[in-house]
Amino acid sequence: MSFEQESATCGKIFIIGLPRTATTSVCLAMLELGFKTAHNAYTQQAFIDAEVIADTPIFCDYQQLDKQYPNSRFIYLSRESSSWLPSIKQLLQRMMVNLQRSDGGFNPHLKRCYNQVFSPLTAENIAQDDFLLSCYQQHQQGIENYFTGREQDLLSIDVSDDTSYLRLLSFLKIDHSAAKATGFRVINTGGKVRAWQGLNHVLKVESTNKGRIDKVLY
Repeated sequence: MSFEQESATCGKIFIIGLPRTATTSVCLAMLELGFKTAHNAYTQQAFIDAEVIADTPIFCDYQQLDKQYPNSRFIYLSRESSSWLPSIKQLLQRMMVNLQRSDGGFNPHLKRCYNQVFSPLTAENIAQDDFLLSCYQQHQQGIENYFTGREQDLLSIDVSDDTSYLRLLSFLKIDHSAAKATGFRVINTGGKVRAWQGLNHVLKVESTNKGRIDKVLY
């Protein structure tokens, strides 16, 4: 089956929360529920192989991916601003140089997504809570507007809510008695963001091809 045929026939599960909203914890839960999962996807093969995909470029390109992969479902992750703001601020400040470099740094898909969602991405802006909160709210409102009338295709959860895991199982039509886990595991705490890279799981889908990316993803 060609890439075009694959994308036209197979629905996916896309996690469209912004960075630092527990995307890694949800990806880990999806692995444990038996889904082939990619946290970031930068090759066409990753999109073919994975059943669940999160982070970049998903949170930025969900509308295009909805058209590319009919019958897909979407999971939006929210987080209280009091905990999200210091976490995203720390992340962006760490990433800033490599996001803005013209002579290398991060791959172009990641750069595009962060510069689009957190626009204009400047050192002054990312130090301001009001700016970051406006980016969060704009992204959230865009999702709400896009899925108006299609609420069955979208699950919105905050993983800190005690009911969120059961709501995920219901959305996925999984009997909670058959699930091995009972909730989301908290990882990437204390400013750490690389837990996924060190995770070994048979259903984990790599985001790159041994470090190489595809210029065109879809």
